Amino acid sequence: MVSISGQPRQWNNLSCQQGEASAVATRCIICGSFHSTQDHWRLMAEAEMPQNPADLIDDLVKMRMYQPSAIETADAISQAELRTALFISKVGQGKPHREKLVRDLIQLAGGLDQAFSAAFGPKAGEFFTDAKRISQVTRRKFLQNVAVGAALVTLANCADTPEQAAQTTDDPEAKGTGALEKTDLKVAFLPITCATPIIMSKPLGFYEKQGLNVELMKYSSWSVVRDAAIAGELDAYHMLAPMPIAMSLGLGSTPFSVKLASIENNNGQGIAVAKKHLGAVNGPADFKGMTIGIPYDYSNHNLLLRYYLATGGLDPDNDVKLLILPPPDAIAKMSTGQIDAFILPDNFTQRVVQDDIGFIHLLTKDLWSGHPCCAFVAAQNWIDENPNTFRALNKAIIDGATYANQPANRMEIAAAIAPREYLNQPLPVLEAVMTGKFDDGQGNSFDIPDRIYFDPYPWKSFASWITTQLVRWDYTSGDKIADGGKDFFLTDLARELAKELGVDAPEEITRIEKMQFGDFDPDNAEDYLKNQIDKFGV
Repeated sequence: MVSISGQPRQWNNLSCQQGEASAVATRCIICGSFHSTQDHWRLMAEAEMPQNPADLIDDLVKMRMYQPSAIETADAISQAELRTALFISKVGQGKPHREKLVRDLIQLAGGLDQAFSAAFGPKAGEFFTDAKRISQVTRRKFLQNVAVGAALVTLANCADTPEQAAQTTDDPEAKGTGALEKTDLKVAFLPITCATPIIMSKPLGFYEKQGLNVELMKYSSWSVVRDAAIAGELDAYHMLAPMPIAMSLGLGSTPFSVKLASIENNNGQGIAVAKKHLGAVNGPADFKGMTIGIPYDYSNHNLLLRYYLATGGLDPDNDVKLLILPPPDAIAKMSTGQIDAFILPDNFTQRVVQDDIGFIHLLTKDLWSGHPCCAFVAAQNWIDENPNTFRALNKAIIDGATYANQPANRMEIAAAIAPREYLNQPLPVLEAVMTGKFDDGQGNSFDIPDRIYFDPYPWKSFASWITTQLVRWDYTSGDKIADGGKDFFLTDLARELAKELGVDAPEEITRIEKMQFGDFDPDNAEDYLKNQIDKFGV
């Protein structure tokens, strides 16, 4: 693109014709003034920055840091929510040196949104005021982002007109790394609070926001979801966190490669006991001889229950009877005396209290604080065939989980997931789970805000602990501990999508997991397993 004069448009020393930055003698390559580039930000920081953002922009125009038309272009681009990858592809024009320049500028600003929205967008004044108030952004960083944003806008002008940029990025299918391969999707779920992000994202519009039309498919048991997944009847699934590891290893079914994309919920489970045992169950040893319901072999419910019983000297395979049952059947089986206890999501543990058929013995958060329960999962072959749709779907669920993680939104969410087509549960039960304000059926009232929460980040240390327990209870061989199931958790992608949503995500992929009977260090998984067996005898 050329200017009215017919000369190549430039932002100081950034030439659209050359597509790269060039230094001119002693000129600063950032602002074009006669000082060294390395002194630029020091000199800018020493200057008195105007208090009014409009004055700031005016001063920077006079300093030739960018053209006035760049503001309109940046505003159009930021409103269109260009993803970094799409922007680099568009502006880079397939030229490696040009793409490198764009990447370097984005990195300098700390992200594309920071460069555009903070410095140029319609909320620039709000950003400036907040930055001064809470001191999160220095004057130097603010000016740096303005300058970087201007450079990116100029490069964007070389690639397309503002109108073309807006038309390209307003298309919801263009918000990923490319057009969505399909928009009509079938996603499985079980009617439990663990599925909250998957369920609520439909009535609250998170799927629609990503250009997706999702049909939620309600199932009653995990084995049926597994079989439907293998048969190719679904696009994606609500699954228990250990299931991707088990299915990929061929445990309980033919090997079928699936990946855990994001975590649906943390904590949110409990052990409920029939009312006839009130006062007689105070610890793990008291469960000897009982029939206890679990939702699935490859569940953290089963693994945490075994972990707990072992600390009381019980062998879960010989001293109790573990009965796999669909979660919706648990209440009926307890009320008719077919089971003595169960470990299930808290909408069922709380239901036994409301129906006066049992009591809550403990919350699983007391065994492992912050443990994962359920997850958003998709098959590897489906991901390969629909990479952009997969990203959009995962992004919608991460967005929904982030919304659900805010305590102020919990009552709204409880109402959204209560109807018959979703959980079909009394609203007071769901409110007790979501808010953490509940009675335990033993005469006690609690206020535990993290009874359940929704952090979508899939720590690979989750996979490591799960794998040690699959080995401990002879579901798989000991050689699997070294890998720890980490390949089945898409942690890096979850971080990337979270950042695109403006959500903070850890840079680390593992952490020390806080357990009631000995913390778990994923770097010493084999030693942890040996110590547990030596300590508790099973």
